[in-house]
Amino acid sequence: MANYIQLSKEIQERIQEDRSKHYVNPYSCSDEDIIRRNPERDRASIQRPAFVRDIEKIIHSPYYNRYTDKTQVFSFFRNDDISRRGYHVQLVARIARNIGNVLGLNESLIEAIALGHDIGHTPFGHAGERILNKIYNEKTGRYFNHNVHSVRVLDKIFSRNISLQTLDGIICHNGEFVEQEYRPHSLKGFDEFDRMVENCYTDKNNIKKLVPSTLEGCVVRICDMIAYIGKDRQDALQTNMFDTPPVFSELSIGTTNAEMINNLSVNIIENSYGKDYIYLDNQYYEDIKKAKYENYEKIYFNEKIESKYDDVIEPMFWEIYEKLYGDLISGNEESVIFRHHMNFVRENEKYYDKDFTYQNEEPAQIVADYIASMTDDYFIDLYSYLFPNGKFTGEKNGIKYIGYFEQDCK
Repeated sequence: MANYIQLSKEIQERIQEDRSKHYVNPYSCSDEDIIRRNPERDRASIQRPAFVRDIEKIIHSPYYNRYTDKTQVFSFFRNDDISRRGYHVQLVARIARNIGNVLGLNESLIEAIALGHDIGHTPFGHAGERILNKIYNEKTGRYFNHNVHSVRVLDKIFSRNISLQTLDGIICHNGEFVEQEYRPHSLKGFDEFDRMVENCYTDKNNIKKLVPSTLEGCVVRICDMIAYIGKDRQDALQTNMFDTPPVFSELSIGTTNAEMINNLSVNIIENSYGKDYIYLDNQYYEDIKKAKYENYEKIYFNEKIESKYDDVIEPMFWEIYEKLYGDLISGNEESVIFRHHMNFVRENEKYYDKDFTYQNEEPAQIVADYIASMTDDYFIDLYSYLFPNGKFTGEKNGIKYIGYFEQDCK
């Protein structure tokens, strides 16, 4: 039987009373507080308020459409009922806005952070991220993280003049690191932010220390986890990837995706309303940690998933990287890295920045940018294009997708 908890009578009455008095949360980020690199551009208007402009910049950015064909967890299934990254960011935005609305936070800032938080993600989900980081680190001594790269996409590659608050929420969103309390840290301006970004490239442990500077960013961070904990379980069962379906623990946060979203949202509101931080009670904190651990144990590290990445996808990454790097260094302008990446960036950048300098970036970084921008299918097609006789080209040696009717879905 489904178990959906509700807000306590006391907190409901308090919220209703505050609303009747037009209470304004003093801890929310006001539109008037927005900080941009170029404050002379993108000024708020009645039609397009401050953070609404960020939302629209992100939605209309060149890479937003690529969310649609990027893996969330399951890469090799043809199944429209399995989540892709585009659905995930929408789900994060919806859950976070629901919570933000009750807490009296800035919903437009929440939506901007949520929709932009994975725009720099690699193909093939976190496996692709691990592989690209391995290559990038070997070539440059620096570290690749998708949340840092999301900032790079919006703030540097395409220079969209996105606000500091949105970019900070994006880089600090990492839902892999669960906390019981999310208390915003101060952030004085772009100079401090730029140092924070650079430190993530040079210190692999720095990514674990990031904390958003706004309550809105804190809400998105916990909602990133809420959005995938139950949905990944639902997707795993949809694929019929298990010979014997896994048994997950009975937890107070719920066992189904819908229960987890509802119950965690209620617990956050119950423990965070009127406060300058976001908080989970002890039981819910322990349960979400346990649910996350079980997902890793039973789903993410499942042999059926991991073996394909190790045996096929990683060698393909290396071959593509070396080929593109060689073409870039040699100045082969007939190569796809010029025709499909450098020219694409140039065409989309010119409307925002008169002094285009992307071609002067370090070559290893440009190649990493290109690979990170790819969708799963684009990556596989590119491999076949670059290596028509390659080890992983064609049906015999390449990637085999599990079709709709091969899954024997119940």
